[in-house]
Amino acid sequence: QVQLVESGGGLVRTGGSLRLSCAASGRTFSADTMGWFRQAPGKDREFVAAISWSGLTTAADSVKGRFTISRDNAKRTVDLQMNSLKPEDTAVYYCAATAPRLPLPVRSWEYSQWGQGTQVTVSS
Repeated sequence: QVQLVESGGGLVRTGGSLRLSCAASGRTFSADTMGWFRQAPGKDREFVAAISWSGLTTAADSVKGRFTISRDNAKRTVDLQMNSLKPEDTAVYYCAATAPRLPLPVRSWEYSQWGQGTQVTVSS
């Protein structure tokens, strides 16, 4: 298994930026497909972005043009750069991993490993 630990969450004003990072340890990471999800209070967990081992990416329509997912296989990290943040981006953000697959998975049940989450709060 791979262990995932998120960091970088916090409180930011509307229009601000945050960079989340997910550090992986354990079994081989470089081949895994990695994803970011988020869950707001009272809502289902929703897909944010995903990246393949080779750097192919996909993102939810709600964050396209504002959020960017990237990975560094040597450092075993996956980052989520979030710009132009809105109050509706407020949620707990989770990093997730799964075996390599295409098309990139966008449903939470397709991921087998999860981090503990990091809180992102955007004030209006």
